[in-house]
Amino acid sequence: MNETILIVDDEPTQRHLLTAMIARSGHHVENAGDGSEAVARIDDPEKPAIACVILDMQMPGMNGLDVLQAVRPRHPHLPVIILTAHSGVSRVVEAMKAGASDFIVKPASAERLRTAIDSALSHVSMTGELPHIKPSQKDFPGFENMVGESPPFLDAIRLGRKAAAVSIPVLIEGPSGVGKEIFARAIHQASNRKAKPFITVNCGAIPENLVESILFGHEKGAFTGASDRHIGKFQEASGGTLFLDEVGELPLDVQVKLLRVLQENEVDPIGAARPVPVDIRLISATNRHMAALVEDGHVREDLFYRLNVFPLTIPALQDRAGDIPLLARHFVGQIARAENLEEKPLSADAWRCFHKPHGRAISANYKMPCFWRW
Repeated sequence: MNETILIVDDEPTQRHLLTAMIARSGHHVENAGDGSEAVARIDDPEKPAIACVILDMQMPGMNGLDVLQAVRPRHPHLPVIILTAHSGVSRVVEAMKAGASDFIVKPASAERLRTAIDSALSHVSMTGELPHIKPSQKDFPGFENMVGESPPFLDAIRLGRKAAAVSIPVLIEGPSGVGKEIFARAIHQASNRKAKPFITVNCGAIPENLVESILFGHEKGAFTGASDRHIGKFQEASGGTLFLDEVGELPLDVQVKLLRVLQENEVDPIGAARPVPVDIRLISATNRHMAALVEDGHVREDLFYRLNVFPLTIPALQDRAGDIPLLARHFVGQIARAENLEEKPLSADAWRCFHKPHGRAISANYKMPCFWRW
């Protein structure tokens, strides 16, 4: 994978070292000496798109946080990896909340840098979508707007409606891309908590040393770098629903604290004198078999039973092939409306691609060579 990586750092020596490390991985590297130059390069439509940004936190003028806040609205899916000379958690948490994908404490090793870039590019590849047709949070469809008539999919919707009627924990399993978050939002919207917050946490995207602080919060002065009090995601979601995506990626020590939250309905922020009561509806999701993670020792068995009170599996596209025509028409119409184009039917060649590529049933990850005829 040869992508364009942008290094943003005001120190020429640091830019030179990072360029050499990244170039050895086969990527094309560009440099920016300050925040303003970086924003202009990221926004430049005449040059190749930037696939990932390595961004220094401390720079004169426009610092790393300023750059993040400037580019994130226009480039919501662009991975940004923060470089910092200090591991102060409160500053890093601020960057993560502003949209950073990961952070690296200087001096960065070649292996840590390569792993961070590969992870960021892989995440974008798996979750890539057409941003201009992605609905806003308030427009996410409920069960009544979901597209599909195949028996496995209708069974999942039926179970989702049942889950919405109660407040017990739900565990959603299914391959990447099947719509686990959409189902979680639909459950929330069909519940008596729909007027309250719906908070999403991608457990696999949080640096391990920040997981506890981001989920449960911390008090000012709780540890070196904790210059401000931070409210965790459980408190943010209190009264509503907390969605933990890829819950099986949580470290084992954090799983212990999560188990306590589910048992006691209270969280222990780092450095707090006493627990804080929370009232949340927990929905968890994983693209792996949770029982297998328990057997492998990656997930605590007692936590599994607490999360798996109401199990729900969303079928992969290859298991609901009868829904392909409905989904194809739906997305063609959605794209046409977004681009202000006349909606036209799919071509015969496109239908053949959808139904039997290379003589096999369609794969969940199959990339279409043709879509519709304009």
